[in-house]
This record gives sequence, C-alpha cells and structure tokens, in this order.
Amino acid sequence: MQLNRLEGFFHVARQRGYARAARAFPYPITQPAVHQQVKKLEQELGVALFERVAKDEVRLTAAGERLYAFCAPFFEEAGAVADAIRSERFGGVLRVDTSGLVLRQLFPPWLRALRAARADIHVDVEEVALPDLARLKSGATHLIVDYFDAPPAGFESRKVATSHAWLVVPADRDPSRLRGEAFVSYHPSLPHYALQMDAVARHFGTPSRTISASSVDAILAFVSAGLGFSVVPWLDDAGPRVDGVVARRQHGPGTSFSILAVWRAEPRHPLVQAALERLPAEP
Repeated sequence: MQLNRLEGFFHVARQRGYARAARAFPYPITQPAVHQQVKKLEQELGVALFERVAKDEVRLTAAGERLYAFCAPFFEEAGAVADAIRSERFGGVLRVDTSGLVLRQLFPPWLRALRAARADIHVDVEEVALPDLARLKSGATHLIVDYFDAPPAGFESRKVATSHAWLVVPADRDPSRLRGEAFVSYHPSLPHYALQMDAVARHFGTPSRTISASSVDAILAFVSAGLGFSVVPWLDDAGPRVDGVVARRQHGPGTSFSILAVWRAEPRHPLVQAALERLPAEP
C-alpha cells in the first residue's frame, strides 16, 4: 500500500467526506485527487472501504474500519513526532558503557534525576571491564562514563567525577606495619593494575607478594577476610565502608583519577545531550 493512498483514506475516514478531507490535508490537494487516492487503494485491496450515506458523507465498511484502526495512530502522531524531531526533544534508548565502580557510585543519583526529567528516555547500561572507543565510534554505545588518563582524541568529553585512592587494610592490622603483608591487586590484564601498583610502590614500597582480584568489590572482600591490604579507587568522599575494613584516603601524586563522560561529537545525539544535562560536572 502506497503511503499517499493511505493518507487520503485516513483523511476521508476522519472527515467522513471527500470535500472536507481535501480541506483537512496539511498541503494543497483537490477533492478529485483525494477521491483518486481512495479509489486506487480500493482497487489495490479489491474491497470497498467506504459506503455513501449522503451527498458528501461516507462511512467506513468493515474492511475500512480495520484499515483505519491500523493507520490512524501513525497519521495522528506523525505531526507531533515531526515537531519532536525538529526540536530534538524525543525519547528512545540511550546506550551507556561504564565500569562497575562508576555504575555503583555515580549512576544511581544520575539515573534518578534523568528519569524524573525525561521519563521518555530509557537507559540501557552495559558494565565493561575496559572502555572501548570502537563501540562508541560504531554506534554500539552512545556514551562512555569511565576513567581515562586523558581525553581521547576525536571525541567530545567532560569530566564528571574524580576517583581518589584509598588504602584499605583489615580492621585488626596496623596500617603503619604492612611490610610483609600480601597486596590484593587488580588482575594484571586490567589497566587499573598498573595505576594501582604504581600508587602502592610510591607510598608503601613494592609488595613482597600479591593476590589478584577482578573488581573493587572482590578486592574489598579479600581485605575484609584478612587476606591482605590494597589501594582502591573510590568516588565517594567517605571512602569504602565494609565490615572488617579500615579505609584511609591517600594524598599526593598518582592518587586522583578523572572520570570522564565521552561521546561522539557528530552526528549530534539529542539523548546524549539530555543525559549530559543531568550528569554532574567538575572543573
């Protein structure tokens, strides 16, 4: 079925007449042209869609009622959709990649604020071990919120948070006497591992032995169990709060890390812009 024929049928059905339908069109069209649209649609389907009840009044047949129920929502909403697209004020699915730490600490208040302001935007979050700019470039994701050592070239970015390094030790250990204790690190395959090992070497010396874990939660669980100490990133100024763990924020070089929101500058994505309006911003 051709769209212009459906459009003619829709206006005739809604106005219950050809003359009134021609006047209701959003662009100039004659009554005979509207009649031809409907006639060709009826020929295409092999059924009558209207029956005449007066000189310039028609009503839908059973087949016409079924077709009107199908096409009416499209034509009724087309104008509003066009206006929303022109103004870049429309909803949809926003795909975001982030790490577990950022997801847990930054996302809940941000998503609540976004949902309150724009209930028409559905956020599809994927937790990733490493930020993948290729996914951003291909459109597989729209926004990455994660740690970057520098703003990536070829993309727009904005600093949204700062992660600080925290020394975490078992509650029954003396934080000033850690020599000989095992160090609980990220897995060596993760980029955080090098940053973490650099931080511990700067402030505590090279550990005699290490135990690797896959995430901050796993590291804290190991420390809580008394298996060793660690240095972990944390966005909350209060630091990690875990039973059996004492946390102390570290200061100096290599103890603060930028969390960036990164997105493609072109083509401009209205949902990304709406999300950025609700994300916190840091200088």
